[in-house]
Amino acid sequence: MASESGKSRILIVDDQGLIQEGLSRIIGGQQDLEVCGSADGASAALKAVALHKPDLVLVDILLPDGCGVELIKNLVSEYPTVLALVISQCDETVYAERALKAGARGFVMKNRAVSEIPKAIRAVLAGEFYVSPQVAALALNRMGTGHVRSQRDTIGKLTDRELQIFQLLGAGVATRDIAIKLQLSIKTVQTHRESIKHKLKLPNAVALRHFATNWVTSQRSARVFPNNANFRE
Repeated sequence: MASESGKSRILIVDDQGLIQEGLSRIIGGQQDLEVCGSADGASAALKAVALHKPDLVLVDILLPDGCGVELIKNLVSEYPTVLALVISQCDETVYAERALKAGARGFVMKNRAVSEIPKAIRAVLAGEFYVSPQVAALALNRMGTGHVRSQRDTIGKLTDRELQIFQLLGAGVATRDIAIKLQLSIKTVQTHRESIKHKLKLPNAVALRHFATNWVTSQRSARVFPNNANFRE
């Protein structure tokens, strides 16, 4: 749905205000694109889509009330005509394939050149997929060999649900609160935790919490880009 100005409408979903501002400046400088709204979490994003009716949603992976991958699944289910493009600092070798399987049309790391953002948006709006050469090579490798070699092979073993719980553990959320947030039983969350420990070869719950905390911290460490500082010119 183009606006009255004929520009494509873009909704930004990111919990960092500086990143929202940076993306808004980039998009606002394009003659054919405009920002129609923003949201700082998954729940707010679904409400914003209903309100603003964007053509495309820019989605971050790490959100305070959920995972961007789950948000994309919900967007595809509830608003099938709305396109989703991930703009994130999270490791693309872990998350890009998950996001694409969930229904995203592309994945761009926040440390790419500023010019890549509108380029990716236009590609997705034109009905194309947009990923980095590295992600494309991983996809071809899977097609050819049935295996994907990732920089984060251990994390890559987790299912989407396990990864979601792993992220929440790393963010300091207690098991009971994870169960409430994800609408699961405590026993189910505990079962997932045991599976995660097994897959990551961790000896106990303390080691799991420590590993998860370090992982989430590393993924968040370069997320803010004041004045587009983290985007290469």
